[in-house]
Amino acid sequence: MTVCYRHPDRPTALRCTRCERYICGDCMRSAAVGQHCVDCAQQDAAPRRSRPLVRAASGTPVISYGLIALNVLAFIGQMSSHQLDSELVLWSPAVAEGQLYRLLTSAFLHYGPMHLLLNMWALYVIGPSLEGMLGRIRFSALYLLSALGGSVAVYLLAPLNTATAGASGAIFGLFGATLIVGRRLRMDVGWVAAVIGINLVFTFTIPRISWQGHVGGLLTGLVVALAYVYPPQQSRTRIQAWASLALLALFVALIWWRTAELVA
Repeated sequence: MTVCYRHPDRPTALRCTRCERYICGDCMRSAAVGQHCVDCAQQDAAPRRSRPLVRAASGTPVISYGLIALNVLAFIGQMSSHQLDSELVLWSPAVAEGQLYRLLTSAFLHYGPMHLLLNMWALYVIGPSLEGMLGRIRFSALYLLSALGGSVAVYLLAPLNTATAGASGAIFGLFGATLIVGRRLRMDVGWVAAVIGINLVFTFTIPRISWQGHVGGLLTGLVVALAYVYPPQQSRTRIQAWASLALLALFVALIWWRTAELVA
């Protein structure tokens, strides 16, 4: 795990294109080619603060750490009451009967400590730097939309007799968003592509892993990130908001269609 040279508590994969030190979103300064760290920017004749792709969050990545805390608390609740699983995991017949909340609550439940540990470790590694670059509101929207996208894919494609849970859909969404944001910032994203590829191999080769949730979350993260970092500056906020709402509307339409098919 690499961290910002000025903020060692912030994991990041972004580098200064001059000195190649790792920097977080708050320490990034625009340059003629790529981006510079604070020290390199101060050495320029006319240093200038970058105009970020989006308004970045400063300070502690509270959303990333808060999501980790919520997942851990949910797992403690699962250990305390096994009834929680049956009431909150994603089970398509229950969703079709009107329990739509399962599409999101299932993303905070896990089957065993190792399942929880792997997902939370991934969130701890990539969440803070992505939150710093996107900002807290956009990062929250990205996470929740990716979680919902994974659940919708499960609802559409998974066998009816399977119960699904886990934050993997949201984590795959963060992987996809990191790939898009990294390319936009001219970062080395080879490691992200490798991580996605390796995890997809595991997804399709290891039994009892929900490939629908992983692929659905990944595609959602890619689409959200494209809408968040590529629009022109003057209309970026409006496009980001409309893209998020349009994706949410698409999910609602797919849920309605699948529900009508199941109850017909």
